[in-house]
Amino acid sequence: MARSARRIRAHAERYLGGRLLDIGCGSKWKVDLVGDLVEEYVGLDHEGSMHDQSVVDLFGTADAIPQPNASYDSVLCTSVLEHLEEPARALRESLRVLKPGGHAIYTAPLFWHLHEKPRDFFRYTEYGLAHLFTGAGYEVVAIEALSGFWITAVAELGYYSLATWPRAMRPLVRLAIAWNNLTTPLLDTIDTRLHPGSRDWTWLYLVVARRPAREGIELA
Repeated sequence: MARSARRIRAHAERYLGGRLLDIGCGSKWKVDLVGDLVEEYVGLDHEGSMHDQSVVDLFGTADAIPQPNASYDSVLCTSVLEHLEEPARALRESLRVLKPGGHAIYTAPLFWHLHEKPRDFFRYTEYGLAHLFTGAGYEVVAIEALSGFWITAVAELGYYSLATWPRAMRPLVRLAIAWNNLTTPLLDTIDTRLHPGSRDWTWLYLVVARRPAREGIELA
């Protein structure tokens, strides 16, 4: 979604730089989003990925990255944690390849339908994310809800309609989705200002985390 991309960009401008590892890069579409902020953009994905592998720079998995310790200045990983059987192990592995003082940006969903089945295992609260990241050895810099109730509800209605309505009706559904994409963010913004608790219904969280600058951190 456009709002998610804007927020990733905003945080990337502040925290990402140098040599970046995009974990679960897929088609590497985020090169267009943040590639100008870094000196080198390395996309990692696994050989069984259902996404286009022609642009993958490095084959491996989130919990077994074939790179030396402290070899990256930044890490980016979007909408991958829900697809990992052992997310805590994957976070420890990304910490291992991140230089001391380096930052990582992750996103993970709270409310979203099953996708990329059968590899869809978890959904996360902000408290669960804080627990996972600190347990892996990261310092949590920020956790941001990227929507309120209305964006989540309307987006899911759109996906549900595309999946269940007759094929002949899909052009009408897409037209409605395009209209909602223009109007729902404003409704969501107004609602979250009036009712901050609306963000408890976010579809996605963004996490900014930092590897502590001190040396000798445990990386087991």
